[in-house]
Amino acid sequence: MLILGIESSCDETAASIVADCRTIRSSVISTQIEEHRKYGGVVPEIASRRHCENILGVVKQALADASVTLEDIDAVAVTFAPGLIGALLVGVNFAKGLALAAGKPLVPVHHIAGHIATNYLTYPGLEPPYLCLVASGGHSHIIEVLSYTKFRVVGRTRDDAAGECFDKCARAMGFPYPGGVHIDNAAKTGDPKAFRLPHPTVEGSEFDLSFSGLKTSVINMLHNAQQKGTEINRNDLAASLQYTISDILTEKTISAAKALGYKKVALAGGVSANTGVRAALSEACERNGFEFYMPEKKLCGDNGAMIACQGSYNFLAGITADESLNAVATLSMEDI
Repeated sequence: MLILGIESSCDETAASIVADCRTIRSSVISTQIEEHRKYGGVVPEIASRRHCENILGVVKQALADASVTLEDIDAVAVTFAPGLIGALLVGVNFAKGLALAAGKPLVPVHHIAGHIATNYLTYPGLEPPYLCLVASGGHSHIIEVLSYTKFRVVGRTRDDAAGECFDKCARAMGFPYPGGVHIDNAAKTGDPKAFRLPHPTVEGSEFDLSFSGLKTSVINMLHNAQQKGTEINRNDLAASLQYTISDILTEKTISAAKALGYKKVALAGGVSANTGVRAALSEACERNGFEFYMPEKKLCGDNGAMIACQGSYNFLAGITADESLNAVATLSMEDI
């Protein structure tokens, strides 16, 4: 079985061919990072325009790299939610036209489910059920993966996502966009205990997350230092921020795993590339006797392979769409 996966939810135009659910035959990504860097973040209108310009070439390249044609493809999978609405519309409408013209089934894929599926591409033996922490610039969720196509959210951010906290703090510290990778690099030579940063909690919601207060604390600290003419060691602050975010994510995930009786824990999403988060959750799982899974770093960011992989399981479960499929900017995992 060959599935073509198309991803355009933010600022990467991506396409991939995945065989038999877990074997990547090709993966092509056109990133817009350099263009958005001068604005300090993703500009939705620019992102949508670049998707329009890039999507045809990216899909053609993915087919060529896999040495297949559209006739060989069993279905076309596409991210339809959540994400930047203009960006999503480009991918959805392209996929609808392509599927219709080629006479192939159209398979809708939830972006977060796609991130979870990166672990299947990394670990051929991984099967549900298990607990997964999905952390990225726009999402921070603790999810029960009940089956390949059924999910239950047990914890989520009530405000900022972990990746958003990384990026906004990095910008205040003077690092270029995207800031997460610069925080990670600076943290390697910093003292993670140099600054005591807050661990926000959500009253009455044991596994929910909150990063807005942490972000505000770091930004206020930087502004106060600037007003007083004092200097803050950026490496120490980066290390302390990374340690705090990693600790919050790990503590919530391990608590949820214990409470719900899971012995298998996975990590996914853009923040899963962060070395501090990877190490903290891995070490915590080892201490508690849990199996731990995390994707290869090249699969942590948005890519077409994750959509093709999840699309494969959706297709096998009979989850398809017709020409009425539309993009949705915000959609819970439990509503798919």
